[in-house]
Amino acid sequence: MPTLVLVRHGRTSANAAGVLAGRAAGVRLDAVGCGQAQRLGNRLTALPLARVVSSPLERTLQTARAIVQNRTDGIEVRRDHGLIECGYGSWTGRPIKELAKERLWKTVQAHPSAVTFPDGEAMADMQRRAVAAVRRHDGEVAGENGDDAVWVAVSHGDVIKSVLADALGLHLDQFQRIGVDPASVSVLRYTAQRPFVLHVNDQGNDLSALRPPARAKRRRRRGSSDSDAVVGGGAGSSVGPAA
Repeated sequence: MPTLVLVRHGRTSANAAGVLAGRAAGVRLDAVGCGQAQRLGNRLTALPLARVVSSPLERTLQTARAIVQNRTDGIEVRRDHGLIECGYGSWTGRPIKELAKERLWKTVQAHPSAVTFPDGEAMADMQRRAVAAVRRHDGEVAGENGDDAVWVAVSHGDVIKSVLADALGLHLDQFQRIGVDPASVSVLRYTAQRPFVLHVNDQGNDLSALRPPARAKRRRRRGSSDSDAVVGGGAGSSVGPAA
């Protein structure tokens, strides 16, 4: 199946000020975030991208556009509301240090599956619609471009953490164990039997190893499958699980 590169948007002024931006309009990348997005775009030029999909909010669209702007393949950014930030309701726009004093904060930390934000979205609903969105795009990319395709989804910290938790087989109540920083890359590959999580919160590694291998090198041992995990760990993801 295709390789999915999950990208969190670059830093915003709200991130720097310690404010929960949520779905508020007009939250854009700051100077640091613009630089992060530009460097991220440079890193991803090593990969042939079949699709770039973004949350419709400004900061994610800015990041996605930085990814495609220097490419020569003419790829355009698609928007998908399934990747939008969690609906934090009346928490939106408030300082994190203030929110940390709310009774609900402890539940967000320990039992996020039980949280529905005031006038907002349930975190379990956030996870369901985000996983459904990436699974749908992944299936479309496979159908249109084949199982060796690479594609990008640009989203938000909690959204990406929830997708990774699902791929790792973790209950949503464990997703706070995962770190996803601004402009970071996390990579996973869905297969028929299980997802493989290849990178989490990566901010600097060479991503060229994700480039699909030449088809002549894709021969597999009899009985092997893309869903098989190599006993002992194998030679690394760049050669596939059973090459």
